[in-house]
Amino acid sequence: MNPLTLFRRVAIAEAVTWALLLAGMFLKYVTGTTELGVRVFGMVHGVVFIGYCLTTVAVAVDQRWRPGRVVLGLMSSVPPFMTLWFDRYAEKHGALASSWRLLHGDPTSVLDRPVAWLLRNPLRGALAGLVAVAALTGLALLVGPPVG
Repeated sequence: MNPLTLFRRVAIAEAVTWALLLAGMFLKYVTGTTELGVRVFGMVHGVVFIGYCLTTVAVAVDQRWRPGRVVLGLMSSVPPFMTLWFDRYAEKHGALASSWRLLHGDPTSVLDRPVAWLLRNPLRGALAGLVAVAALTGLALLVGPPVG
């Protein structure tokens, strides 16, 4: 899977889970019928949100994004559906290539090395990604929900 396809799929997943969470919030706060949607879709969205952030960083390293673009990509995960906009923006501005730079090229920076390893060892890389998402989700659960 190339950077464009991976990033697009994760951006879409993040937007879909936002929609599900918003539907759950509507049921909880507007209709007052159930909070099950917020519990279930809140967790799902949280996991996909973390996956989107990790994917953004990995793609940014591989595609050599400038820091401003990385921050914009990460911040686009906060407002609902902005990951879809950022995906189109990044593609339009040539920030999402159809091939991985580090898959065959030499890693030159400290950040390049782990991303190159992830790309060159796809099964281990996918497992490492799942472990990272699980660990960060566990940390988020340990810290607790934001206080309003």
